[in-house]
Amino acid sequence: MRVIAGSRKGHRISAPRGVVTRPTGDRVREAAFSIVGPVEGARVLDLFAGSGAMGIEALSRGAARCVFVEQDRGACAVVTRNLEKLELTSAVVLCNNVDQALREERARGHRYDLVLVDAPYEAWGAHAPVLGRSLPELLEPGGVAVVETAARLEPELPLDLVTTRRYGSARITVFRKP
Repeated sequence: MRVIAGSRKGHRISAPRGVVTRPTGDRVREAAFSIVGPVEGARVLDLFAGSGAMGIEALSRGAARCVFVEQDRGACAVVTRNLEKLELTSAVVLCNNVDQALREERARGHRYDLVLVDAPYEAWGAHAPVLGRSLPELLEPGGVAVVETAARLEPELPLDLVTTRRYGSARITVFRKP
């Protein structure tokens, strides 16, 4: 996998071994950031981070800060190594389950301009209620949530739907907080 655009364009990043994670492909990442538009100065939250590809892409494109949340320890180590290799220092890796991390972020009053959500495809239904409760509080007004799901799913969140598009076996759905 490579970073698609920005200051780290063309640099390779590693993905965790095995089938625990499913890194977002280059085409889908490029499409997602084309929809979102410029992210310079944005505060980003990358949920179910896996390799960190989406958050790293945001940092490469000028995001000010990114918090990566991933519960698999091996994947957390890969994200950390990718950040170190690319010398991206404005990032934090939280090796925690997403539900707990969202509760903690809400309790701390943290707010984000961009939230990237790539839950395991088969587990979207289990995570949707927690995301529905948390994301409206965590997003700044005008903030955007980019949700990747299996193409057959059409996720819903209590946010304004911007667009939903299919890319092979994946679907990108973009929501905005009014």
